[in-house]
Amino acid sequence: MRYASRASRWIVSALLLLWSIIVIFPLYWTLTVSFKDEEGIFGQAKFIPWLDFQPTLEAWERVLTTPGGVLTSLTNSTVIGVLSAALATILGGMAGYGLSRFEYRFGFMRNRDIAFWIMSQRVLPPVAVVLPLYIMFNTLRLTDTRVGMILLYTMFNVPIAAWLMYQYFRQIPLTLDEAARIDGASDLQVFRHVSLPLARPGLIATFIVSLVFAWNEFLFALIFTFSQARTMPILVAGQATQHGPQWWDIAVMALITVAPLVLITAFLWRQLLGGLLAGWGK
Repeated sequence: MRYASRASRWIVSALLLLWSIIVIFPLYWTLTVSFKDEEGIFGQAKFIPWLDFQPTLEAWERVLTTPGGVLTSLTNSTVIGVLSAALATILGGMAGYGLSRFEYRFGFMRNRDIAFWIMSQRVLPPVAVVLPLYIMFNTLRLTDTRVGMILLYTMFNVPIAAWLMYQYFRQIPLTLDEAARIDGASDLQVFRHVSLPLARPGLIATFIVSLVFAWNEFLFALIFTFSQARTMPILVAGQATQHGPQWWDIAVMALITVAPLVLITAFLWRQLLGGLLAGWGK
């Protein structure tokens, strides 16, 4: 029995190691490409620096020193992604709390029906509403602006944020709200001092999901931005020049695009786990 248990652990560890290699290798390949020149890119595969190829910082220097390039797009992605995710989380949190705590009736629709209808707006193909939205934003002079992109991403992330927070608030016992009301707390005080602190892990998870959607979005960024509000996905996709794809520059930009999102998610993930463990301890 002991040998079977030990063998199963070895099998699980081997599978996890294999999966880790599959996941990490593309990132390692991108990292090595960012330190290669044209000679190191073409020909046989070369993955070990100083043995297979001589590393160079030319691509990094070129990308980071180009005026109006990666730094501008990275700033746009950060501002647009963080603010739109925060707004979507706030609006979605309020909608989810209301649907989980109060009874609504809209024709034949009840709370669960309304929540599902809200979520169904996220299922709508974005390309189906691109034209009317572009006409609207162009009339309001919101195209190629950070404000316009923040409003656009907030609008499309609110449904999933509301659905996630609705499901999370439903897990918080109503008895806690009732106890707070017996002590004289108003609905707003119950929301701020009781439900909201307990929903912290859900808020963080919703923010992460909204941030990932906004950060990686391509279609709206392609159509609604030109130069001033251009985000990182558009900048990376535009590196296929008349001389062919500049793989070394693309690798640098890809790493710069991934790094902030990984760091933000890693930091918030620690906060998320801390909130979950604190809630379990209570």
